[in-house]
Amino acid sequence: MATHMVNLDALIPREDFETVTSEPSTQPSILSATLKITDLEKESFIYNVLRKPDFQRETANWNPEKISALVSSFLEGDLIPSIILWRSNISGDIFVIDGAHRLSALIAWVQDDYGDSHTSMRFFDSVIPSEQRKAAEATRKLIQGSVGSYTDLKLALMNPDTTSKERLQIARNLSATAIHLQWVNGEAEKAESSFFRINQQATPIDSTELDMIKARHKPNALAARAFIRAGTGHKYWSSFDESVRSEIQSIAKSVYDLIFKPNLELSIRSSDLPIAGRGYSADSVKMVFELVNFVNDLQPDMWRDENQKRRRKSTTQGEVRRLADDEDGAKTLEFMRAVRKAAGKIAGNEPASLGLHPAVYFYSATGRFQPAAFLAAVSFVQELVEKRRLMRFTEKRAEFEEFLVKYKYFLNQIVRHYGSMQRSVTPILEMYRTLFDVLSSGGTEEQAVLKLQDHPLLRSHVKIVTEEDRTHGRNFSAETKNSIILKSALENSPKCEICHSRLHFRSATIDHKIRKEDGGTGAPSNGQLTHPYCNSGYKESRQASQYPSK
Repeated sequence: MATHMVNLDALIPREDFETVTSEPSTQPSILSATLKITDLEKESFIYNVLRKPDFQRETANWNPEKISALVSSFLEGDLIPSIILWRSNISGDIFVIDGAHRLSALIAWVQDDYGDSHTSMRFFDSVIPSEQRKAAEATRKLIQGSVGSYTDLKLALMNPDTTSKERLQIARNLSATAIHLQWVNGEAEKAESSFFRINQQATPIDSTELDMIKARHKPNALAARAFIRAGTGHKYWSSFDESVRSEIQSIAKSVYDLIFKPNLELSIRSSDLPIAGRGYSADSVKMVFELVNFVNDLQPDMWRDENQKRRRKSTTQGEVRRLADDEDGAKTLEFMRAVRKAAGKIAGNEPASLGLHPAVYFYSATGRFQPAAFLAAVSFVQELVEKRRLMRFTEKRAEFEEFLVKYKYFLNQIVRHYGSMQRSVTPILEMYRTLFDVLSSGGTEEQAVLKLQDHPLLRSHVKIVTEEDRTHGRNFSAETKNSIILKSALENSPKCEICHSRLHFRSATIDHKIRKEDGGTGAPSNGQLTHPYCNSGYKESRQASQYPSK
């Protein structure tokens, strides 16, 4: 069974409920009770006015099997729940209030676009992740093996003599089968309230996604939307000036490439791991939104609506600083620049980058990416910068990271107890702080373990595990395979010639052993691989202390 979700987000465009138009408002005499399958062809009138609300969550939560089953059920005459629509009398657009996934699945079949064809290519600016392509190919193969493509069925009706009876019967069903419609009456406010009420039933909107929907005009949500799709897809920032739009998309692309490249498969195949796991996943949306909020020192009360805030008792004195909607994009750019700067400190080749090795910091002992570990590392590095402790960290970095590798299962234990997202960030951060403090004061590995086990957030969850404690079946599990490859990657990773900790090739620089100003040449024998910060900030500061200016 395929595990990647199929991205159908491009097939129904997004639009603001209250889009202003110079055209006069219109009220149709009667609204259709059904939608024919031919109405979903690209050239049809109704398809070209179909819209999703601009706050609708991404239509990318169904796997290939579910899409294939929906199409088959429709063609076989099974009952499909009604699609709920609302028509704007101002713009004439028809909005999908409920059933966007069902409708998009049928559109995908009719137009043969499961996230990888013409409409999707334009929507995503031709940037289609490999996981998205694989999901599309799997869907197309499943449908071809069951009911066949829409084009094939149309041809079957025109050439009945060369078509099997089963396929011909399915094709004939198309002439009588239609999608049932229900309509929401009222203005835009009624349509929006109906959307939220309906979509919190059956499959509720994820809490993070709901936060982003309700904060959709605020700079933190706009920044997160841009990052998660590398500036492609629906342009939530389309109302801003062209120069602002261009910079938003440029920063989004650079940060996406920094943290999500190369694409991570379900199993680890090499040591070249993305520092933030899979960009094409539900967890990545939560993590990126958390990253934007953390880096910019934002709390939920700052963007959640006033009524929701009043219902909760305030835990602090004084008024909470409210985060206003971003009217011109300036605040969104400010937040995005801050994220780019923070990400650049842990990855990449900029001089300030520590070049943290993903396998050391962000992946558990079983090879699973841990979003909480990523956020905790960002927080830890921010603290090192603010407290001017980067030099001391570099001196102790090799010991610090050897501990993390040796006791990598501590991360699994913490996440198992607290959960994989926000709740684990603080305990992991405390592990980093405690370990660094022990090593900085000259403590040993054993003392660090005892200190961690005495910490109120960690003591009942950080336990030594021996090989005798581990149990394995006869076959290698997927997690065991990942663990073996991860272990090999760590053991064979090159070391920085300055701090002697592991080096990730995506964050490596070539340094002169003997400085050029001291007569060093560009010969291979005078070169060494180092972390960017070790090559610049640390090395320069150390040399400045050794050779103070007169």
